[in-house]
Amino acid sequence: MDSLTWSPLLAPAALFALSLTPNRAANAFPRAMAAAGLTAGALAFLAALAIDVAVVLHGPFTTGVVGVTGVGVGVYVDALSAAMTTLVSFIGVIVLLYSRNYLDGDPRQGSFYKRLAFTLAAVLSLMTAGNLAFLILAWIATSVGLNTLLLFYPERPAAQLAAKKKFVASRLGDLCLIGAAASLWTSFGTLAFPELFAAARAAVSSGAAATLALPAVLIVCAALLKSAQLPFHGWLVEVMETPTPVSALLHAGVINAGGFLVLRLADIVAPSDSALHMLSLVGGATALFGSLVMLTQTSVKVSLAYSTVAQMGFMMLECGLGAFAAALLHILAHSLYKAHAFLSSGSVIDLARASWTPSPGGQPHPARFALALAASLPLAFAVGGMFHAGVIENPGAATLATILLMSLAHLIANALDERTKAYVLGKAIAMSAIVAVAFFSLHAAVERMFSSSLPQAAPLRGPEDLLLVVVVIVSFGAVTLFQSVMARHATSPFWQAVYVHLSQGLYLNTLANRAMLRIWPRRAATSSSL
Repeated sequence: MDSLTWSPLLAPAALFALSLTPNRAANAFPRAMAAAGLTAGALAFLAALAIDVAVVLHGPFTTGVVGVTGVGVGVYVDALSAAMTTLVSFIGVIVLLYSRNYLDGDPRQGSFYKRLAFTLAAVLSLMTAGNLAFLILAWIATSVGLNTLLLFYPERPAAQLAAKKKFVASRLGDLCLIGAAASLWTSFGTLAFPELFAAARAAVSSGAAATLALPAVLIVCAALLKSAQLPFHGWLVEVMETPTPVSALLHAGVINAGGFLVLRLADIVAPSDSALHMLSLVGGATALFGSLVMLTQTSVKVSLAYSTVAQMGFMMLECGLGAFAAALLHILAHSLYKAHAFLSSGSVIDLARASWTPSPGGQPHPARFALALAASLPLAFAVGGMFHAGVIENPGAATLATILLMSLAHLIANALDERTKAYVLGKAIAMSAIVAVAFFSLHAAVERMFSSSLPQAAPLRGPEDLLLVVVVIVSFGAVTLFQSVMARHATSPFWQAVYVHLSQGLYLNTLANRAMLRIWPRRAATSSSL
């Protein structure tokens, strides 16, 4: 086993070596670059599967540090990093394969493969980093790689603006993470993850949890800045200025890096109420904002981008409520389906035509719809209680399950509408119950599988947590009801005005663009050398 502990770095090393190919040679032989990229990607996926087997059979493993005073290159692999490495490498292979045909004939296709390889190497290194210093290096490299992809078409003004906003947010996040590392080094004298986690747990046990407050808040700030949370979400909305594979690659651990950071350092973040409240408030606000704006978008990719903003907010909210297992489940599921959604976005018209069915009943009556929304509460709480994941034991999982069941409110409301039949209503309720059972079953499985990597779900800690849960559930219930009401009154001047303001993202991105152009005026574009 000792001879294999460094093997997780082989795939990132192969991808990084590919990224060093000179631009002229890469663009002259795009098919060779595509073949080399797919080979390196396949190697990464096979290595990830081997890591999964090793963790299952032998448990977590780590290496020493090649560096100075314990700061340098090292590997730490547990169930969390094994799962994320498998996710990243799998999506990476799909994106590399998709790019071979998508960019066929582009004069800079080879250069695009270079940038993809560099970014994938950085993300894979991030997932298996053995100490906080190496993680920070990979964290910065991930941002650099993404910026080169954002500027693949450097002549596009919107691409330049998106890259500038991403650069500023990333550098602020880097400073926060470096500050957290400095604080932890000062307190514990180590940045190696096994020792750092043990020291953090010992500090909590001895009543010295206050030493974790500052680094926890800085870690949360870094995660929020990385994950396109309000008000730094604008660059993600403009990602359509890049080739479509970049949008899918974002979900291979790039946009999810903030969520992974919180999960990786959960032993440091979880004891800090301030850090958790920050995650809950910013994440909840971002999720509500993204959910509302997404409903009004006419561009497929922009709608998907706002959906990602909302989903990142959900993940941060789950972490803030102490439901770390639910957040990990969310990351895995969201990454897979959203990467597929972006890669298949060109077929959306055909899919819509194929799935269209007449709906003579129209929108359900608002009163019945509100009743269906209210029914999701006892159903979620009842099923959650069966799995010992009720509001008291696990407020994060119970809240997420309630919001999930709210998405089925249309199904129940249509069953209640017009001529209600017991069979139809019973079928709708049974389907909702099946969804609830499936969610809590998956959550329980993830919680069990990753119990050695993630803290146990935090129970309800007091009236503040209860108020937060109530506000979140009521807010998302209102958003779901708003969607139904707006559809019924689409011709009303008031709702048309609301629609216009929401379609512009409440002008937050416009204000951010104006501020950025004052700080960093637009200049003539030049191609990146990477």
